[in-house]
Amino acid sequence: MIELIDIHKSFEGKQVLKGVSLSLGDGETIVILGRSGCGKSVLLKIILRLLKQDQGSILIDGSDTTRYREEQMMPVRKRMGMLFQGAALFDSFNVGENVAYALREHTKLSEEQIGAKVAECLEFVELSGTGRLMPSELSGGMKKRVALARAMALDPVYMFYDEPTTGLDPLTSRKINQLIRKLQTERNVSSIVVTHEIANAFQVADRFVVIKDGEILMAGSAAEIKGSKLKFVQDFIKGGIISDGGQ
Repeated sequence: MIELIDIHKSFEGKQVLKGVSLSLGDGETIVILGRSGCGKSVLLKIILRLLKQDQGSILIDGSDTTRYREEQMMPVRKRMGMLFQGAALFDSFNVGENVAYALREHTKLSEEQIGAKVAECLEFVELSGTGRLMPSELSGGMKKRVALARAMALDPVYMFYDEPTTGLDPLTSRKINQLIRKLQTERNVSSIVVTHEIANAFQVADRFVVIKDGEILMAGSAAEIKGSKLKFVQDFIKGGIISDGGQ
């Protein structure tokens, strides 16, 4: 499991996270909800140690990684996959080369084995036969699915999704949500999904964490979120409207 304990983070004097603590269990999908700029994506980067927290601890599978050096984090990161908001594909690589990138960088697999793994990942995201296409030839939804195939190439135990459905139409968003669930059910992947899109959140979440003003306002199941009397949460549910005032 992953456990965050009392995480604080500031940028240029502005406190973005104020003592956030949460845990991610085996095979669980947590959705972190909150308005833009509330620190949702910062939490993911802190877990990956792409950002350093000002205070607090990060435990991964029982090991305190808070003060790990870069070389100590490398094997930890290999057990994690990240789907970035903009897909972040390498424009000069074709689809197959994008998916193969981590395999070539971090494994000793033969080219034949890499090719088989790439084909397996593309089949999982329902994009078989697209290996020779360039990113410029793909739709937004296809780019997200290729990025997901790349993220799962090293068979991660944990997956992190940063606004995975932003900018996608409802049908394409549903497909991404189905793939997030498919990774959970078929491969027992534990996931954290960062989003401000409530409709998509309800399609993938086992548990919700709502962040407001850098703190956890509430956490609970879908039923608990829907039944919350907090104005901020109710505004969210009633149309994705994020209120700046009220509790």
